[in-house]
Amino acid sequence: MPIIKSIEVCAVSVPLDKVTSFSSRTVTNRHYGLVKVRSAEGIEGIGFCYVGSAAGELFRVAVEQLLGPVLIGKDSLAVEGLWKDMYQEALLQGRMGTVMRALSALDIALWDMNAKSVGLPLHKFLGAVETDTVAAYASGGYYVEGKTAGMLGEEMASFVELGFNAVKMKTGRLSPRGEEERVKAAREAIGDDVELMLDCNNGWIDTVQAMQYLSRFEQYNPYFIEEPFSTDDIESHARLAKLTRIPVATAEIGYGRWYHKQLLDMGGAAILQTDAAVCGGITEFKRIAALAAGYGIQVCPHWFHDIHAPLVAATPNARYVEFFWDEQVLNFRRLVDRQLAHEKGRVVLHQTPGLGFGFDEKEVARFGRWSTVS
Repeated sequence: MPIIKSIEVCAVSVPLDKVTSFSSRTVTNRHYGLVKVRSAEGIEGIGFCYVGSAAGELFRVAVEQLLGPVLIGKDSLAVEGLWKDMYQEALLQGRMGTVMRALSALDIALWDMNAKSVGLPLHKFLGAVETDTVAAYASGGYYVEGKTAGMLGEEMASFVELGFNAVKMKTGRLSPRGEEERVKAAREAIGDDVELMLDCNNGWIDTVQAMQYLSRFEQYNPYFIEEPFSTDDIESHARLAKLTRIPVATAEIGYGRWYHKQLLDMGGAAILQTDAAVCGGITEFKRIAALAAGYGIQVCPHWFHDIHAPLVAATPNARYVEFFWDEQVLNFRRLVDRQLAHEKGRVVLHQTPGLGFGFDEKEVARFGRWSTVS
């Protein structure tokens, strides 16, 4: 049995090449938390998460002082028990936020290590639905200084030219009229047969404001409107779902199965965007996806295609993985040594054991340093 011998942790801050904006905030750099879990036999699993645009060192403290010591000396195959033990240890310090993201990263590393220990790629270790590729949508459409609606349309069209049949853009930063111009430009550029997703990043306050936008957007037939309100405002999501024919998608920063159950019970989401690097790792993602299946709800997990491609491949009610073809916004890609390829709108799964990639140590060293829990 693989016994956990040591854990390494690193907090990195990676600057964006260009200042980039969402509906309600602007980002200049991204902080990521990285972990490496090693067994007594020398097998190493990796995990990671996004921890915002500041204070990434909170991640290191959570792993070094709170969660990592729980795992040392334990059997890595006891993932359910280890999850329970870490969650219990985190009850007072944080059942959401950076502490839960640290738990998620460690859980991902355990699954990676366990899959490697039996020589299977992660999606097959989990029990695959798809064995070679998974459907993807290309994500972009951010606000950058000087970027016009026409330029946005050209960006969306470039994704279609790469072979994607579904694309996503940001919305909610401008006035309703200004945002309609952007959505119209995107739709005209990609045509009627390509799925168009819209992401508001918690940009609206209430359903009155939301409908000022969505009543203009409905004619362009969006596939979904993502995160219209604050994640915890489940009631507004549920009310909006009854007011618009555009499906509501949310939960990318939802923590734990209990939040997701409340969201589903209230009818607040037609699509869950649960993120394994946020919600509690692969262990909790599997629980949430199974819960959603019982409600007839599909899962389209939030960014980090590096982890979510194999999870989509192993989840019967998952339709798309979100794919970032460049590293401008998801600049985590420069920290890994092997990228996922895409063909004809589908992501090609790694077939090597575990996640199928490791950290690019040269790049990691530019932005942070490793410390050891043992």
